[in-house]
Amino acid sequence: MATPRTVSFHTLGCKLNFSETSTIRRRFEDYGYTSVDWDQSSDIYVLNTCSVTEFADRKCRAEVRKVLRQSPEAKVIVIGCYAQLKPQEIAEIPGVDLVLGAAEKFNVQHYVDGLSKATDKGMIRAGAVTEVNSFEEAFSFGDRTRTFLKVQDGCDYKCTFCTIPQARGKSRSALINQVVDNASKIAEMGTKEIVLTGVNIGDFGLDDQGKRQETFYELLQALESVEGIERIRISSIEPNLCHNDIISFVASSSRIMPHFHMPLQSGSDKILSLMRRRYKRELYTERVAKIKELIPHCCIGVDVIVGFPGETEEDFKETQRYLTDLDISYLHVFTYSERANTLAEEMKGSVPMKVRKERNKKLRILSQKKKEHFYRQYIGTNRSVLLEEQVKEGRLSGFTDNYIKVDMPAYTDLINTVQKITIGPYQNNGSCKGQLLTAVV
Repeated sequence: MATPRTVSFHTLGCKLNFSETSTIRRRFEDYGYTSVDWDQSSDIYVLNTCSVTEFADRKCRAEVRKVLRQSPEAKVIVIGCYAQLKPQEIAEIPGVDLVLGAAEKFNVQHYVDGLSKATDKGMIRAGAVTEVNSFEEAFSFGDRTRTFLKVQDGCDYKCTFCTIPQARGKSRSALINQVVDNASKIAEMGTKEIVLTGVNIGDFGLDDQGKRQETFYELLQALESVEGIERIRISSIEPNLCHNDIISFVASSSRIMPHFHMPLQSGSDKILSLMRRRYKRELYTERVAKIKELIPHCCIGVDVIVGFPGETEEDFKETQRYLTDLDISYLHVFTYSERANTLAEEMKGSVPMKVRKERNKKLRILSQKKKEHFYRQYIGTNRSVLLEEQVKEGRLSGFTDNYIKVDMPAYTDLINTVQKITIGPYQNNGSCKGQLLTAVV
């Protein structure tokens, strides 16, 4: 039987997953395959899954059904965090031929040659996550304006709600010279912005043996000198690892964007303790104050979880009051959902789902107000914007250095260029999700 020669990919989840999917796609192409879109007929479909999303199983099943309607004889391969956590469950989804765990996914192209269509249950190649020790380099490519560059993987933290350590293993990183080499390659491709990604990128610098060789601060210093990259953005960093030297360096940098995304998860010290977060609210307050002191125009995004076990109405109101008073720019609000094999799953004080959703909505409304307030501050000011896509004829959109989304008159030949603009009034579609707020130039 001849080796199939078309392959299609779909990614669920985070920026890190996107960087890895892109790298795996390139390896398939080096192996002789042609990549096609997910909604086209293909010989091989590779689904890269996420364990953080609330409906991982449902989404996985839906995508498998979709591709098999397009190509009934296609081979379907599932990889990613959900595949590591629930390989048996995924293998039993009708139509899944192969399930690969965290240690095996980067060699997926070597499994397909002898793969026969599953008639009962898919084949599983997923070892224990403790076997995942090496760091696999990855970066996304295809969106010519922005690239997600993986610098770190895994996590040594033991947050009670999180399955990522079980899905990705211990914290480990690339070497600084590897990251700089990849950044130089990305620059040669013409990409203007690099987003540094990982599970816990502030923990950058641990080798395969768990020994710290380098630091995230040193990585930022090295990347500052890479020619051809105009913008570097930090995807997310834990507040206890966002040290003052990092904040000071970003404040002085011409390339690292004034934009921090710091997970908070709760504004209640009681809930933070139950979550086993490595900081108290006081430290988070100090970090935000330092950022605003040194970079007043900085955009600050916050992750927060509502409905964690034991979160009373007063605990939630404490979080709500804290976030209302905090000088931040937007929220990413997550509704707590139970995860198997986590300590939180066994905790008392489960919050009814209806209450969780009500709390989520309240914080999403707050996020919209925060974003509007942030945008209003910069009406009439001059900022640089990386133009990324056409929104309609004669208008392009993009993000300013401090992460304000703008919509402006321009032609497509300006895509992937950095322009100086004056920010105009914002437009609001009335959504409380806070994603479609746009400044009009």
